[in-house]
Amino acid sequence: MLSIAHVGKTYDNAVRALDGVSLAVAPGEIVAVVGGSGCGKSTLLRLVSGLDNPSQGTVALDGDTIMSPHEKIGIVFQEPRLLPWLTVAGNVGFGLTSLLKAERRERVARQLDRVGLADKANMWPRELSGGQAQRVALARALVMRPAVLLLDEPFSALDAFTRVDLQDHLLDLWADSKPTLVVVTHDVDEAIVLADRVVVMHPQPGRVFAEIEIDLPRPRDRQSAAYDFAKRRVLAALDRSLNRKITDDRETKSETGAAMWW
Repeated sequence: MLSIAHVGKTYDNAVRALDGVSLAVAPGEIVAVVGGSGCGKSTLLRLVSGLDNPSQGTVALDGDTIMSPHEKIGIVFQEPRLLPWLTVAGNVGFGLTSLLKAERRERVARQLDRVGLADKANMWPRELSGGQAQRVALARALVMRPAVLLLDEPFSALDAFTRVDLQDHLLDLWADSKPTLVVVTHDVDEAIVLADRVVVMHPQPGRVFAEIEIDLPRPRDRQSAAYDFAKRRVLAALDRSLNRKITDDRETKSETGAAMWW
């Protein structure tokens, strides 16, 4: 269980990025975090990953408080951030130095096959397309077999066709071992396609405004009435989060997409 309890973050310049954020994410659950600029989405991922520490509250995985990068938590950024002096295989196996060479080679080869890049193992990052590079970044994270995988706008720099393809591919990869996924995105469609639950953030400072369950079977039909209904629920919550001041937590929970304005 990933537990985020009453987390706040204030930076040295006195900017309050997060205030009182609490979330519990079950093993194997996919949670998408959406919200306007300044709502602290990326800050939240940095705290969960251990790349930064909260000013208040705690982040814990299975009771273990996260204060630094954790072996059970992986992260994929908007940019692939591949090491240009390593081949594709070298990038994927970068974190496996504790394994014997044969075992490391076998795990890397298996993961590259899973992301459809087995034939690219000896290529350099500069020779890859944007979609291929992001697949390598996913392979690098998943080869570590994380219990939790964090994704910060992982497909936003890609064209629409490649983005949809990688969303579906991510779900295929997730189905192998079902790690917990926390995905930050500005794309409501991406949130609906991927997530079991969408968390809508309120900005300045970032707080949880609404949590919306997405009870749709996978694979999700983007053209269905149920999909469109779920999307409108999220859009309505986003609209309210940007135009209304939160009065208390009870209001936040009770209006989770149930009272719609259309």
